[in-house]
Amino acid sequence: MKSKLVTTIVLSLIVYVISAVTSYKLFVNSAVIDSLTPVTPVDEAKKGNDFDALTFDESLPKTQECPLNGAKYSKQQKQWWEKHRPLGVMIENHEDSRPQSGISFADVIYEAVAEGGITRFLAIFYCQDAGIIGPVRSARTYFLDWVSEYGDYPLYAHVGGANTPGPANALGQIGDYGWSVYNDMNQFSIGFPTFRRDESRLGRQVATEHTMYSTTSKLWKVAESRKLTNVDEDKNTWDESFVPYDFKEDAKTDERASAQTVHLEMWEKYKQYAIDWTYDKQNNVYMRKNGGAVYTDQNTKKQLSAKNIVVLYMRESSANDGYEGNAHRLYRNKGTGNAVIFQDGKQIKATWRKDKREARTILTASDGSKIEFNRGLIWFEILPLEGVLEVK
Repeated sequence: MKSKLVTTIVLSLIVYVISAVTSYKLFVNSAVIDSLTPVTPVDEAKKGNDFDALTFDESLPKTQECPLNGAKYSKQQKQWWEKHRPLGVMIENHEDSRPQSGISFADVIYEAVAEGGITRFLAIFYCQDAGIIGPVRSARTYFLDWVSEYGDYPLYAHVGGANTPGPANALGQIGDYGWSVYNDMNQFSIGFPTFRRDESRLGRQVATEHTMYSTTSKLWKVAESRKLTNVDEDKNTWDESFVPYDFKEDAKTDERASAQTVHLEMWEKYKQYAIDWTYDKQNNVYMRKNGGAVYTDQNTKKQLSAKNIVVLYMRESSANDGYEGNAHRLYRNKGTGNAVIFQDGKQIKATWRKDKREARTILTASDGSKIEFNRGLIWFEILPLEGVLEVK
């Protein structure tokens, strides 16, 4: 009897293990492969699985202006982006996180030091689907100010955030703004499969904090489940208070500068995080290097480029909130300050103004005229007053 009992127990355990493993595999596969789930009412849009970017028919006329950066896309693509609202994602720039995924698909990017001289990105996605994005990192208070420029209840994706009581308490501020579990998309509250760790994506061993990824489509799906699409739960459109920038066509080739290099050091002597933008006259874009190395997007394997580089001079200070190493930073990003805009191989001296958290950062040329951007990615570089800017 004892022998039969033992045999029965062992067989039961084997069946349980097999069942558990099979269920797990089915769960993971269902989270990864979702090729039959429609992600857009536009029939011609194509997507392989949850981790691929949505693509559109490139042969269609590009007549529709992206409201965030003026780039032109087809009516088919506009029908898609009008179903959701801007999505801001915190993406890190630690050396071990490179190459990052998806940032070349952003419409606008803000770059500022998070701590220790290491910059972090707030990438704003709206008119393009990026597929995989990351590594995603934690929230910082000044990025909340910038994402707030993108209408009421902009989507904000991050992994935790600064929460020490004081002026840098980003998580506390998210609650104060009424964003919690609504437009705020904290990985701690959403979890798998919207967010997932990928230990092998970079092809080398990195610390766990450099392994968190999501996709733009999954995050927009979460927002949709919260009744937060292009309208909020009260049917207010996201862009009722949004102030778009002005855009222009590229300068003619013979009107462009022959060459230009923009060198930035947020913290002087932190050469591994120095930024170089080299102007490509033929394509009228600026090509990025970081720490002297070509900067690529893991999704495309191509060097990252931007149509407009906007350097905003801002006073940087420590939050003095008792956090370890006094690492939390603050930026005086409301008020006014100096700016320099780079486009068409030329530089334009300007001033910036932002009146409050929800207000747009307005740029004005030294002659008093409003800045017009080239159509395409706008990259904001937040340069401390003590930072380095060299133009050749």
